[in-house]
Amino acid sequence: MARPTVRILSRYLLRQHLAPLAFALAALTCFMLLNQVAKQFHNLAGKGLPAGVIAEMFALSIPFIVAMTLPMAVLVAVLHAFTRLGSDTEIVALKAAGVGVGRMLAPVLGGAALVSLLAFLWSDQVLPRSNHRLRTLLGDIQRKRPTLTLKEQVINEVLPNQFFLRAARIDQASNRLRDVTIYDLGDAERRRVITADSGRMAYTPEGRDLYLTLMDGDIREVRRADPAQFNRTFYTVNQIRVAAVGNTLVRTEQDTYRGDREMSVCAMDAVVADARADAAAARAQARTATTNELRRLAGLAALPAPAAAVSDSVTPPAPRGAYCRALALLARWLAPPAAHAQTPRPPPLPPKGRPAGAIPRPAELPAAVTSITPGIGLAEEQRARTARQRAAMYEVEIQKKLAISAACLVFALVGVPVALRFPRGGTGLVLIASTIVFTVYYVGLIGGEELGDRLIVSPFFAMWTPNLIFLALGLVGLLLARRPGSSAHGSDWSDLRDLFRWPR
Repeated sequence: MARPTVRILSRYLLRQHLAPLAFALAALTCFMLLNQVAKQFHNLAGKGLPAGVIAEMFALSIPFIVAMTLPMAVLVAVLHAFTRLGSDTEIVALKAAGVGVGRMLAPVLGGAALVSLLAFLWSDQVLPRSNHRLRTLLGDIQRKRPTLTLKEQVINEVLPNQFFLRAARIDQASNRLRDVTIYDLGDAERRRVITADSGRMAYTPEGRDLYLTLMDGDIREVRRADPAQFNRTFYTVNQIRVAAVGNTLVRTEQDTYRGDREMSVCAMDAVVADARADAAAARAQARTATTNELRRLAGLAALPAPAAAVSDSVTPPAPRGAYCRALALLARWLAPPAAHAQTPRPPPLPPKGRPAGAIPRPAELPAAVTSITPGIGLAEEQRARTARQRAAMYEVEIQKKLAISAACLVFALVGVPVALRFPRGGTGLVLIASTIVFTVYYVGLIGGEELGDRLIVSPFFAMWTPNLIFLALGLVGLLLARRPGSSAHGSDWSDLRDLFRWPR
């Protein structure tokens, strides 16, 4: 008779993880969001941004933070839940009832696998879109000029390094100016100093341009080409337009450029395929160039250069992999493809003197360049290496998405044996163990990304090495926890000291 599945126990163990998981995810996300606020404060100060724009910027930062903190929250939840079960002697009671470590671990790993799947979908579908919008928003904020405020008896910088204004009196209510001096350095070929007895300033309706109407003054001008000549022009009314000084945020509507962190796995996979094809073509051209140089020295005819693969079709390539094909099929179901008008092409005419379909003779092939080149093939090799680096950069990002998502499952596997070995560790164990694991993991992740981008390590091992290390440690810990006599017996921090004591 088959052993019945204890579903009540599985639900109970999963419920013990829900509250710590939600609390840890919210706390870690808020902490990292505050850190993001502190880092972006200098970009926001003095910009006069609306509250909605600031809230949008921080809201767009949350998807990236959640993608990084979700594996952390899983580890904290596992450590907290199992240390609490161990301190309440529930682990001892379960083992006494015949429930082994493997049976207790099964629902936890099942829940962690589900979280890993959700984390991957989050980082592949939500995160690239939020990163793209965040990058364009930050660029728009950077281009936004600070608020123009003019002060009396001070040389005010209206345009950076171009237009300066000084006024003895400024009436903020009527925008009237008295005793005005303007330094115009916008033209590199001339320098102008404009003075006026009085004036008035006004903005355009959209608030971007400043108009100055000056009364009773003169313009003093010196040209760089002829510094000995000095021009002075008197005027009664002088109108000056200063463009792009307003405090207006111009939002970018269309931005087609996307970096590696703004693309999905399927889009990056297409870029990797193109880069590999480019690298293969460059290597083939390098081999052909080297072979032709040797054949030329031997007095042989040069081989034809390999033709570059050019696609005449505007249809994008078919997605590779079951995941990408499933997404493409889902996209076709949700939204019909847009219709594209096609212009028929006439068939190519055969060359004169040769019937259609005839194979060109070797004598008719284009001749290769036979000049002696000291660095023959070096340009092609450099192009191939650049293409390999471009492919590696996107492959590293693909593996990074997969590795961080799988870290939810790996951290659950690591947290269970640690909590079973030190059930009385409490909050101190959760904080210390989590900090150690997070630090080692993310330092290894950053270092692996650098090595993978430089073609020193393969993209897979560059991103998956921290996962593999912690997976091995977790499996060893589970084997030790399953041994007879290794039940949770109320261990505390003194056992951690005994664990690293040298044998006598």
